[in-house]
Order: sequence, then structure tokens, then C-alpha cells
Amino acid sequence: MKETINFNISKFDETLDLDYIKYHGRVERISDGIVFCSGLESAKLHELILIDNKYTGIVLDLSESYLGIGLFEDSPEIKEGMEAVATKQLFKLNASHEQLGTIIDTLGNRIDGGAPISKAVGVPAFNLAQPIMSIEDVSKPLMTGQLIIDALTPIGHGQRQLVLGNRQTGKTQIALETILNQKGKNVRCIYVAIGQKMAYIADIAETLEKSGAMQYTTILSASASTSITMQYLAPYAGMAIAEYWASEGERVVIVFDDLSKHADTYRTISLLFKRPPGREAYPGDIFYIHSSLLERASQLNVDNGSGSISALPIIELLSDDLTAYIPTNIISITDGQLYLKSELFNGGQKPAIATGESVSRVGANAQYPLMQEYSSRLMLIISQYSELKEFLTFDNNISKENLIIIKKGQILLELFKQGVQRGYSEAQELILLYAFKHDHMLDMSIPEIAKFKVILTEKLAAELEFSEYNRVVVEETVLPEPMVAVFDTLIASSREALTCPQQ
Repeated sequence: MKETINFNISKFDETLDLDYIKYHGRVERISDGIVFCSGLESAKLHELILIDNKYTGIVLDLSESYLGIGLFEDSPEIKEGMEAVATKQLFKLNASHEQLGTIIDTLGNRIDGGAPISKAVGVPAFNLAQPIMSIEDVSKPLMTGQLIIDALTPIGHGQRQLVLGNRQTGKTQIALETILNQKGKNVRCIYVAIGQKMAYIADIAETLEKSGAMQYTTILSASASTSITMQYLAPYAGMAIAEYWASEGERVVIVFDDLSKHADTYRTISLLFKRPPGREAYPGDIFYIHSSLLERASQLNVDNGSGSISALPIIELLSDDLTAYIPTNIISITDGQLYLKSELFNGGQKPAIATGESVSRVGANAQYPLMQEYSSRLMLIISQYSELKEFLTFDNNISKENLIIIKKGQILLELFKQGVQRGYSEAQELILLYAFKHDHMLDMSIPEIAKFKVILTEKLAAELEFSEYNRVVVEETVLPEPMVAVFDTLIASSREALTCPQQ
């Protein structure tokens, strides 16, 4: 009996290579740019995975059964059974000063046909927000060149200001005008395009190029034709580059166009991973996805280089619904919002900012002292005008005082209208506010005010001391008497030009 059961067990003496199982796996399933792998037991979240020694992906989901990997490039050649290997490296992208003036992808590589970036540093895309002891209050104005914003809802360096509204209301244009206005101000800009058409991104690049703004701007493109993984990672990649520049003392403005599409992308990824859907089918961590991104924008203190990141996220609304899930989330994360309404846009009020629903929680702290002095009561006048203008419809008897308030409200709304790429300098904004405060336009009709502001700002820009006037607005706390005299003279000559256009 003993001889019967005696068999050779040496063939089972081979040792099991546990390290191989930890860092190697097998492709089990592919779905819409997402690969599900078995094995890879030691892989970490956001670690890079190499599939079949050709295709690279990033770990986006760690479940009990499979590892969820997002592909940087969708490929029909990836098949079930292919080997997946952990690289033991977390996702990093290229960051460099050479990226200014270029169009790059989510990995930091040029896609505009130019020479490859030679000097680049690998920076992690996912970082924690700056420690509270490393940042300081927002107090340095970020001038947008748009009077309605700089006067009523000012933005400061290190602030997060949401821009939201329906389709075709000028949201992207506000961001572009802000970028254009940074020319010559030692500010770097990053425009992150998420899920946009390539033709749309090309138009933006052409606009910035013609205006000379591409010299200090980087466009990070994750167009609709790229994988959902690249679109999901795009805003984090843009923020990582901004952090790299800010750590070296640079002031950076970053635009996310738009986070609605980013939220939809993350919802798609989460549903592919079969995570439980919540409100509007978004996953439960969608708030963290955006808060962890936007909280990285801040103003660093002197001990940390005094760099700053100012974030302008854009959200697209449906039928002016401010109560939708994503808009309310990001409103609670940011330091204020600019709400654009279709009704105002279609009525010719451009920028179509609804002053009653727009706010800056930084407020006057992000204004120059002179701008603060001359714009201090504007919001009150606008709100009073909004209440009183309803009485005009019913032809009621209105007191003389209320008629003046209505007239001032109409003047302000006309002053706030600006055309595309018609941004104002600091001094041009101040002279318009100065003329308003001293009632130089009360006797003008609305068409006359439209002409008057053009004549006045052009006359000021033609002055030999124009750059000095801009410096005064930025640095001084009291308007000097010589500059007051210049303002009065220019206003008088502009009024004469209205009555005597042939001169």
C-alpha cells in the first residue's frame, strides 16, 4: 500500500514568485478607454501601468476584483490577456518655462507642431492645497480690463472666481479678456480646454496670437477627440504647471473651460467602474474632485516666494438653473461668481453679468485705493435702479430724486457695456468712474453716453503721460491735483466733441 501511494512530488517544489503577482497583471476587459486588469496587487492609485510594453495608463480605481486603468490613448489593439506591468511611478507631467506660447497636451508635450520642449521637470498632477501658514490674504488686484468686473466684483491675485451662465452668453470671452489684459503685467496665463472641439481651441489660439497674448500664455488642450482619461486629468495637469511656476514667484492665472464637461467626464468614468450614482448620477466624491483642484489656487506669502495662482473656472448652466448640483458645488468652493444671463446678452448688455446675482467675497480688498474710492456706491445705485425701473412701465409719478437714480442706473449700465477686445487700462476705468461720480453725463442721452465714453478713453490713451496715469492709479491713494485737472480738461473736450463732431 505504501508503495502504491508513494509518488514523485518534486514537480510541486517550484517556489511562487509573489513579487511577480504584486507588480504584474492581466487585461481582463476593455470598455470605452478603461482597462480592467487582474493581479497588480501592489499598484497604487494614480500609478502608471504599462500594457503590452506599448500602451500607458493610470490607475483610477482600486476594487477587490479588478484594477481600473484609464488609457492615455484609446487603442483598438489592446486585447484581453495582454500583460500589464506596474511601473512603480505615480503620474507626473512635464512642466517647463518653455511651455509659454505653446499648445500642449495633458502630459505636458507640445502638440502645435513646434520643437519639443528640451528642459522640463516632472511634476505630480495631484497635490494637496498649500498649508494655511504658507498663504496670505488676497489683496493684490487682478485687473480684467472690464469695468463692470473691476468696479463691482473685483478679482484679486490668488482668488477663485467662478464664471457661469447658459450657452452663448460670453463666459469664455470674459476669461479671454482677462488674459488679454495681463499683457505687460508680468503675469502668466494657462487656458485649459476640456472636451472642446479642436476648431474652437484653434480659434482661441489664433485670437491670443493676434493680440500678442500667446507670449505669456499656455493652452492645455484635452479636446473632445482625446480619451476620457486625458480630459479628466487635464485640469489637474494645468494646476500642476501653475504650481510649478508659482513656486518660483510667478503670478499665474488659470482658466478651466469648462468644469461642467469635466464633471460629465468623471461621471462617465465612475459609472464605468460601477460606483454608486448619486444626485444627477454623479458619484459621491464629485465635490472633492473639484474642491481638491480649486483649493490649490492661492496667494503665497513672502516666505514662500510671493507667487500666486488665480483660478477662473467656467460652468455651463441649463436654462439659468443656478440650483443644479455642479453649479452649487463650485459656488460653495470659490470666492465669488460672475453670473451671465441670456436675457441680458440678447438685450445687448455685454458683458451680460447680472449684478444682483454676482459677487466677490474678497470685495474692495482686491481693488486699488482710487478704484475703491470711485466705485464704492455703484452697487447701491444699480440695486436702487433695478427696483425703481419697474415704475417706469406703469407711468407712475416719480419724484425728482428717484428720476436721478434711474438716470444714473442707465448711465452705469451703458458705461459697463464693452465690445470684444476693448479692455480698459487702469486710468481709463478711473476716468469713466470719475466722470460718473461728478455727474458729467446726467444731461446726456444713452446714445451720447456710448459715444462719449469712446471719445474720452481714446483721448486719455493719446496723452503723452498715459503710462504715468496708469501708475498713479496702481500706486497712489489720493488722486493728484494735476491729474484731476487733466481729467476735467479731457472730459470737457470730449463733451465738446459730442456737440461739434466735425472738430
